[in-house]
Amino acid sequence: MSQPGMPGTTVAADPSTPAVRLPRRRGIEFTLIVLAVLLCVCGYCAVGFAKIGTVPPGAAGYGAGLGVLALLAHLAVRLRAPYADPLLLPIAVLLNGLGLVLIYRLDLDTPGDEAAPIQLMWSTLGVALFIAAVLLLRDHRVLQRYTYVSVVTALALLILPILFPAVNGALIWIRIAGFSIQPGEFAKVLLAVFFAGYLAANRNALAYTGRHIWKFTRLQLPTGRVLGPIVAIWLLSVLVLVLERDLGTSLLFFGLFVILLYVATGRTGWIAVGLLLACVGAMAVGRLEPHVHSRVQDWLHPFASIDAGQGPNQIAQSLFAFAAGGMLGTGLGLGHSTLIGFAAKSDFILATAGEELGLVGLSAIFLLYALLVERGYRAGLALRDPFGRLLAIGLASIVALQVFVIAGGVTGLIPLTGMAMPFLAQGGSSVVTNWIIVALLIRISDSARSQYDGTAAP
Repeated sequence: MSQPGMPGTTVAADPSTPAVRLPRRRGIEFTLIVLAVLLCVCGYCAVGFAKIGTVPPGAAGYGAGLGVLALLAHLAVRLRAPYADPLLLPIAVLLNGLGLVLIYRLDLDTPGDEAAPIQLMWSTLGVALFIAAVLLLRDHRVLQRYTYVSVVTALALLILPILFPAVNGALIWIRIAGFSIQPGEFAKVLLAVFFAGYLAANRNALAYTGRHIWKFTRLQLPTGRVLGPIVAIWLLSVLVLVLERDLGTSLLFFGLFVILLYVATGRTGWIAVGLLLACVGAMAVGRLEPHVHSRVQDWLHPFASIDAGQGPNQIAQSLFAFAAGGMLGTGLGLGHSTLIGFAAKSDFILATAGEELGLVGLSAIFLLYALLVERGYRAGLALRDPFGRLLAIGLASIVALQVFVIAGGVTGLIPLTGMAMPFLAQGGSSVVTNWIIVALLIRISDSARSQYDGTAAP
């Protein structure tokens, strides 16, 4: 009989030894959710005190509605994703609740255009889809089966707005029965699934086959048979977006493509090639497309309309709002960001946050986004399966790229692109899509932790 410790012998596990159980941390999540809801209710009341001198009449309903939605989402996570990251849901609740506060604050200055009730309705739909995704999607790897279905559906969604009239110069909206839907918001999640599925299946061929572009460089170009399909899909999607004059989503898809290609192959040369192609494409579109060209001119000369005696444009008003906020802000409800115009609740809502919460509050918002992205990356890196890793990094990168593009536009760092700030800005399609992204990240993070506890599916 083999003795313990002898070479070539095996030792049976002691059946009486209990398995090590990882902490589920759902209590931490619940505490953070309660704190997030209380902060949002305090912000809502602060707006009321600043504008009407008392607690707004809808404060109780707002707090109860946000609290119930957050509680239902928490119960779904507790039931079906007990090992999920405890920070993802509270961050989403806080950002969504803060967005409702800012939109309500702007509604008080625009009585004929109340957007907060509609935004709350879309938020409810987003949380409902979040709950459905967490409850019904037991394993994120199921999505890999629908790699090509996802890309076909995404392209169909991108093409559909061409059949409808342009809104503010862009063909990105579908208006039905008084409601506006932006299909490109849903297409970005589907394209993330496609890129993750295709690159996971072909990552070895992409990384180790093909020819070197230059003789003395390490950058290797994969064969056309492997790289051709994904490049064709990306080019087709970007072409459709250029025809629709939606530069922001074009940049987002391009960035997503380059990031996932780099993660799949591990070759840093793709980052350099991606930046070069992005610069060339942006210069070409900026010169040839009138709608984009006008935005580039506004970016280069934000005060040109003032010099011409026409008053400040949206970019100038946004810069004035940030400057007026200073370090600590004017206080919720005490700013003048409604002077920005019709996009104050959507494209430029970050200017309201910057003016009324100041640099300190704006930095806190950016830290929330950074933490959301970091937790998504952490979940992806902890996974063993390539598809899940690429999908998590792709979804987190969507949020990161969108925040960078929007924040850069409203602060004058880059030309304005007309996208919606995740969770914060008015936009039903955007808030619903971001709740779906958080649901998928929660499912992936649950799988990432449960695999070390022995409870993951084989």
